[in-house]
Amino acid sequence: MQTITLISTVHKETGNCNAKELCKIIEILNPDVIFLEALEDTYKACDVQRFSSYGIYHTKLEIKALQHYSQIASFDYVPVLDDGLTDAFHNKFSLVCKNHEYQILIDNYNSLASYNGFRFLNSKESRNLQDEMRKFENHYFNGSEIEIEFNKSIEIYENAMIANIYSYCKKNHFNNAIFLCGVAHRKSIIEKIEKFQSNEEIKLNWKFYTD
Repeated sequence: MQTITLISTVHKETGNCNAKELCKIIEILNPDVIFLEALEDTYKACDVQRFSSYGIYHTKLEIKALQHYSQIASFDYVPVLDDGLTDAFHNKFSLVCKNHEYQILIDNYNSLASYNGFRFLNSKESRNLQDEMRKFENHYFNGSEIEIEFNKSIEIYENAMIANIYSYCKKNHFNNAIFLCGVAHRKSIIEKIEKFQSNEEIKLNWKFYTD
């Protein structure tokens, strides 16, 4: 059975959440395939050329980690997004981030991530703090049109990623893969995976990287 390990990440390097630390985790798991929360054009041919010819690393944390890993192992890179985040996402967070109490929650979370790295991002403490932020957002927007549009767009965004992973797995054979996805999606992605597992003909051995 094909095994996929979900690893929660952030998209920009900060402290111990950096490409080299992520590469260490990838190296231990030794995947044949790496699925990434990214669009097809996130890592363009020109980016590949700049790295192979001049050693210029990508600015996206996960891709920089893959570039490090590519120097010691071969793998298939599979971006799994159909479309980027909509305006609903940016509108919601531009509003809620103006709230001082919410900004304290964000700053505290980012500080813990920077200090403790991927160990924190994939921990129970991280899940609890993410839940706290989601509860604050729900109370703040209280079922407004902004929140409704945001929830719809995120549902489409996350479902597309998982559907694309299952589609790839039906057409390609591999033993071991990882799925790098932003930490804010961790809880809902795990819930969606459970639904896909019960509805899809192909069964995958999902694992969830923890601290």
